[in-house]
Amino acid sequence: MNANREHQCDVLVIGSGAAGLSLALRVAEHGKVIVLSKGPRSEGATFYAQGGIAAVFDESDSIDSHVEDTLIAGGGICEEDTVKFIAENAKECVQWLIDGGVPFDREDNDSDEAPRYHLTREGGHSHRRILHAADATGMAMQTSLQDNVHNHPNITVLERHNALDLITEEKIGGDNKKVVGAYIWNRNEEHVETVRSKFVVLATGGASKVYQYTSNPDVSSGDGIAIAWRAGCRVANLEFNQFHPTCLFHPEARNFLLTEALRGEGAYLRRPDGSRFMPDFDERAELAPRDVVARAIDFEMKRLGADCMYVDISHKPADFVQKHFPTIYTRLMDLGIDMTKEPIPVVPAAHYTCGGVMVDQDGRTDLDNLYAIGEVSYTGLHGANRMASNSLLECVVYAWSASKHILANIDNVAMPASLPHWDESQVSNSDEEVVIQHNWHELRLFMWDYMGIVRTDKRLERALRRIQLLQQETHEYYSNFHVSNNLLELRNLLQVAELMVRCAMERKESRGLHYTLDYPDQLENSGPTILVPEKLK
Repeated sequence: MNANREHQCDVLVIGSGAAGLSLALRVAEHGKVIVLSKGPRSEGATFYAQGGIAAVFDESDSIDSHVEDTLIAGGGICEEDTVKFIAENAKECVQWLIDGGVPFDREDNDSDEAPRYHLTREGGHSHRRILHAADATGMAMQTSLQDNVHNHPNITVLERHNALDLITEEKIGGDNKKVVGAYIWNRNEEHVETVRSKFVVLATGGASKVYQYTSNPDVSSGDGIAIAWRAGCRVANLEFNQFHPTCLFHPEARNFLLTEALRGEGAYLRRPDGSRFMPDFDERAELAPRDVVARAIDFEMKRLGADCMYVDISHKPADFVQKHFPTIYTRLMDLGIDMTKEPIPVVPAAHYTCGGVMVDQDGRTDLDNLYAIGEVSYTGLHGANRMASNSLLECVVYAWSASKHILANIDNVAMPASLPHWDESQVSNSDEEVVIQHNWHELRLFMWDYMGIVRTDKRLERALRRIQLLQQETHEYYSNFHVSNNLLELRNLLQVAELMVRCAMERKESRGLHYTLDYPDQLENSGPTILVPEKLK
């Protein structure tokens, strides 16, 4: 075991989902790439994405319409330049995925010469513009990207490796805020290693694991946001946490998502007595944006004292349901639910982090040579609420724009000199791992109760007080004991939870995903909530 192992590469990519792997493939022809995968390389949010990826492929649709739909869903605070930038480059970047082998569904009558893709429609979209691979689009994308990465000689994937912290020149005695590498936690051998790199790309996904109920896999613990903040990057809009309205309510499948495409293809939301309720809340009914639907379900559950509501597509022909939603159909049948004959029990669950590390259109952060792409970043695309199927799109467009910027500068950036090793000489092994587990559960429970779908000033103040107490305990623990995976995640979750609550406390209005009983109306003039670390003040 070599606890002082040092890796070297041109580009270190932290994260192995759609954003990270797309960027790795785009830069690998011109440099050596290391990709860190926190678990097995497929264990990220991309793999579990069901719905699809939005892009204008239909002649009756337009980029202007995609832009307008996104701006409306975003509650008036999207960055319009960013929305246009992504919509205009969507088709080219999706075509890159197709050329790489992603098998999006085609129309039954298409030809290979001029393939016509089956486009579905989801909440907030005025046209059918969602390319998909049945109801397992993320799995198809992830698998294709992984195969291409596996076959590339310039890309090394380190599985079961976490990023621990960034290394800047400032940290090693310089006066520059330039990133020169990172400390990483080798979970296989349980020690800290060093990576020095010309460029570092954060592609770690979101932070929904901060909540008790989430559709996300266990790796979504806000690592990139916390790491960037500690290094001195601004963050924005972390009060906007999207709760997917329809997560399966079942003890054996606590984070199984039921795609919005179900409602796009005609499913209804029903109360336990079988009556529909969405027309009472919004004229768009089941196709209203996610924040509206999630609040409506939350309201009805609390009003009726019900454990769940129901999604019902059983009025559609059985063969139609099985053809369009084979993954969901099979999983539900395994659990004893036949979606062609009966409604499906659902609850809202934390699903997507709309805010994150602030970046420009090249994916650049406030620190030189550090980029952030995908859900970890704040680009301005989502505003106060992400529109369905814009997230995978943001991943591939910013992977493209960041890779262009990296490749334009790769020959002008020198490889950093040797970096200091991680010092573990003053710490010991812990015999109190239960402290971490307890604090973890406590955090996720009070974040759900106090920083959930509906908020108040008092709830946010309670959350912040508890976060600060847990941060003190965790800092003391971190200072005295050897690193562990759970400790790293708890440290990052607490940091991101604090940033989320602070953002929420600064927004004195209800807008999009941020709904507070103390300020139920929208302000006339509003914009992003930006937090600045002490290092930049």
